[in-house]
Amino acid sequence: MALYFEVSSKLGKSISITQERWRLITEIKHLEIRGKEKEIKESLKDPDEVRISKKDKAVYLYYKRYERLALAVVVKHINGEGFIITSYYTDKIKEGEQVYKK
Repeated sequence: MALYFEVSSKLGKSISITQERWRLITEIKHLEIRGKEKEIKESLKDPDEVRISKKDKAVYLYYKRYERLALAVVVKHINGEGFIITSYYTDKIKEGEQVYKK
């Protein structure tokens, strides 16, 4: 699987996404994310808030506000690294343990 991009997150994790996963997110699941690579990288490097998923303690939700909505980047952390599961715009921050707040 070809790597699409990789970035070091605010929590010091190396976060990556493959080209195949990026296509799935931007062409099937969340079309509004197409062309938002810069915003996703910013959300990982300089989030407004990071929370741990209530359902899976290895899943972290990085949030960064853009105008009236927040961009959520959902990342699975494994062995000091991480990979993007999905990303979407939301008006509601999910519940879960807050691990970082700007």
